[in-house]
Amino acid sequence: MKLIKGNLAHENAFPHTRLEADLILLLVAALWGSAFAAQRAAAAQGEVLFFNGVRYLLGASLILPILIRQRLDYRNLPLKAWLGGGLAGLAMFLAVAFQQYGLQYTTAANAGFITGLYVMMIPFLLAIFYRKPPRLMIWISSLMATIGMFLLSTEGGLAISLGDRWVLLGALMWAFHVLIIDRITHKLSLPFLAVTQASVCGGLSLLSGIWFERATLSSLNGIWWAVIWTAVASIALGFSLQPLGQRVAPPADAAILLSMESVFAALFGWLILGEGLTSIQLLGCVLMFLALVLAQISFQPKVAVD
Repeated sequence: MKLIKGNLAHENAFPHTRLEADLILLLVAALWGSAFAAQRAAAAQGEVLFFNGVRYLLGASLILPILIRQRLDYRNLPLKAWLGGGLAGLAMFLAVAFQQYGLQYTTAANAGFITGLYVMMIPFLLAIFYRKPPRLMIWISSLMATIGMFLLSTEGGLAISLGDRWVLLGALMWAFHVLIIDRITHKLSLPFLAVTQASVCGGLSLLSGIWFERATLSSLNGIWWAVIWTAVASIALGFSLQPLGQRVAPPADAAILLSMESVFAALFGWLILGEGLTSIQLLGCVLMFLALVLAQISFQPKVAVD
C-alpha cells in the first residue's frame, strides 16, 4: 500500500533485475488488494476489533523468524526504538479499526481507492505541522482525487456514505502512520519495526475486541479463511516482499505498481464478492488512480508496514 524509502540493504541479492523487482511489487499490490475483499467478507460478521487483533498477531508471528535471524541485541535497543514502534502500532490500530468499521457499509473497491488517499493527505499534514507547503502537483492530484471520491462514493448524488467516511478517517490515520514511520524507520531494522507495530496493533485490537465486543475465537467461525489470508498474504508476505522489490525498482515503478492495490481491490471485490461498479463509479476510480500515481511520483513518503 505504501512506499518505503530509505536504507533497504539486504544480504540477499534477489531481485537481480528491474523486471523481477517490478513483478514482486505487482504481486504485493495484488496481495494487498485481495485483502480488502477478505476484510469486506469478514466485516459482515461484526467483530471488527477482534478480527483485526487475531490477524495482526498471526501476521506478526509469521514475520518473527525473519527478525530472529537478525540476532538483534534487544537489551541495547534505545527506549526510542520501542516507543517509536509502539506509536506506529497505535496509529496502525486506529487506521485498521476505522477501515474495518467502514467495510461493514461500503465495498472493497471503495475502501481500496479511498484508503489510497492517504498519499494526498501527507503533504497537507506536513504543511500543518512542519510548514512545508504542498507542491502544485499535489494540489492538482488532490482535486482529481476529491472529484473521483465524490463520484465513487455518491454515484452522482450528494451524500457520501457512512462506510466511506469511516474508511476516509482510516486513511487519515494511515497518513499519520506514515509520518511516524518517516521519523523512525532509518533508526530501526524493517523486520523489528514490522513485528513491533503489528504486535502492538494486534494486541490493542484483540484486547479491545474482548472488552467491547465480548468476542471469542468462536466469533471467527466462518471467516477463518479471511483471518488466515490477510495474515499470510497481506501482512506477512506483503510486508516482507515490499522492501525486496523497492530495493531494485525505480521509485516511479514502485509508485505506479503499488498504486495498483486499489485496482486489485476492485477486481477481487468483483471476483470474490460479486461487487460491481457503475459507469460513474468507474470514472471516479480512474480519476483517483491517476491522482494517486501523480501524487506518489511527485511525493514519495517513507513507509513500512500496512
